[in-house]
Amino acid sequence: MFAIDNIILVSAILILLGVISSKLSARVGLPVLVLFLLVGMLAGEDGIAGISFDNAEAAHALGTLALAIILFDGGLQTPTSSIKQVWKPASALATVGVLFTAIITGLVATYILDLPILQGVLLGAIVGSTDAAAVFALLRSAGIHLNKKLKSTLEIESASNDPMAIFLTVGLLEMLVNDMSIGLDLLQLFAQQMGVGAICGLLIGKVSVWFINRIKLNASGLYLVMVTAFGLLSFGLSATLGGSGFLAVFITGVILGNSKFVYKRGIFLFHDGLAWLGQITMFVVLGLLINPSSLVDVWLEGLLIALALIFVARPLAVAPILKLFGFNNRETLFVSWVGLRGSVPIILAIFPLLFGLSGAELIFNVVFFVVLISATLQGSTMPWMAKKLNLVEPPPDLAAATLEITALNDIDIEIVEYTLSDVSRVSGRSLSHAALPESVVVAMITRGPSIIPPRGSTKLKANDHLFVVLKPDNRPFVDLVFTATDKTNHQDSHLAHNELKVKGVTLVGDIFYSYHMHIDAPEEISLEEVINQKLSGEVSKGAIVVIGNVQIRVITMVHTRIVTIGLKYLNNPEKRLLKQ
Repeated sequence: MFAIDNIILVSAILILLGVISSKLSARVGLPVLVLFLLVGMLAGEDGIAGISFDNAEAAHALGTLALAIILFDGGLQTPTSSIKQVWKPASALATVGVLFTAIITGLVATYILDLPILQGVLLGAIVGSTDAAAVFALLRSAGIHLNKKLKSTLEIESASNDPMAIFLTVGLLEMLVNDMSIGLDLLQLFAQQMGVGAICGLLIGKVSVWFINRIKLNASGLYLVMVTAFGLLSFGLSATLGGSGFLAVFITGVILGNSKFVYKRGIFLFHDGLAWLGQITMFVVLGLLINPSSLVDVWLEGLLIALALIFVARPLAVAPILKLFGFNNRETLFVSWVGLRGSVPIILAIFPLLFGLSGAELIFNVVFFVVLISATLQGSTMPWMAKKLNLVEPPPDLAAATLEITALNDIDIEIVEYTLSDVSRVSGRSLSHAALPESVVVAMITRGPSIIPPRGSTKLKANDHLFVVLKPDNRPFVDLVFTATDKTNHQDSHLAHNELKVKGVTLVGDIFYSYHMHIDAPEEISLEEVINQKLSGEVSKGAIVVIGNVQIRVITMVHTRIVTIGLKYLNNPEKRLLKQ
């Protein structure tokens, strides 16, 4: 038997144990990363399996690859709407917040461990970033829903603060080992890391979208491989040019995730699985690398530094920033508490070993212990804290999902699945009264285990699943009908700038209930009748009637019958929408 055979067998067993352990996360209230680490520790030299592994270079290589894949997947899942909403507070937390966290924690570590001040700040920089995957895995498993602003801030901060922590770690090591100056050289390193990383991420992201949509591959599985390759290309190119590969791969993921390209849904699912595989592999390997008996020697120091990080450094770094951007005290306290440390600090703790820094083993052991304390204490109490601070909101409506039909790649239509809630605008109304845009077709309705024929008389109910065939231009209108609540939604502003095309037989009342567009006419008459009354029967194609701030336009006719009508707001309708 070859050595590789044993390696494959052991790797498969450890990965399966990691997957199975994830089932315990919700029950015991711990992040999956802690359980993955425990699996690795139990399999290590001091554990049950007795596997000896002390190769820091291999652990660093595996960790870097896994982290690049995880950040790429995080970018794919990050909507630009979230970034636009909270980019200012999130970017401040990801840069200035990390810096101040590193300095405060570093000063505490300097005193407790009796280290030179630069080594102490190095330890602070290593534990400076938070773990997005761990935070939201816990929130999802506990069924915790936060308001969009708070949730987006935590997501973007956690996903984007790794490059700053990495820069600080590398910069401090260069100062400690290679005598780099603290002034201009460090500033140049920062500009190079962030600038090159951002440029490479943007460039590869744009090129990848263009290339994926134009190349015709015979095997659909190759598209999944190609997207992964573009992500790794972004990381590798940036790192080779002296930039932050982690920033580059995240930006490339964001650009791809917010663009339209073939096999998108399948690619998302593939990378979600790939990211999970990366997390399991990374944490298990890092668990193998640590010697549990060595943690005993630093447990008190590690505990004190962890408590200082959690209760002093993180709140002091976060509170001024969030106050500046209008967050209330409860939100500020929660963000301060959600400073969960995860994979990046442990990987960064390997850097001093690779640089040959004196005292590197002490730093690694303390960082590992700090991560365990942070993940265990903050992870197990995070759902409780959200409830205690009264930040938990009702679960939102299920988002519409675009189904991928590969045979339709060259046809400009989508098949979208909607799930109705009890407050959806069309819940309790018949399908014929949904006032859907022209050419939109409801292909199938499922209710529990039953399939409901999509007839005009079909009464729609909460939790119905509707499969709708539509053109992309009509998607925002259909989203309003099936996913918006009975209250005015910010999405209604789409009607302020775009013409809604409906059938002439559509009733005035149906337009109001589905789109909150008020037309000063009896609800029970059709739009065709409205036009005929206003124009005294002298109607031709292109004729326009204006009622209040709504323009009604005749688009198509068959003989004297009006088939299609266009509706559009006039006179600054966005202000009207806000007043409703």
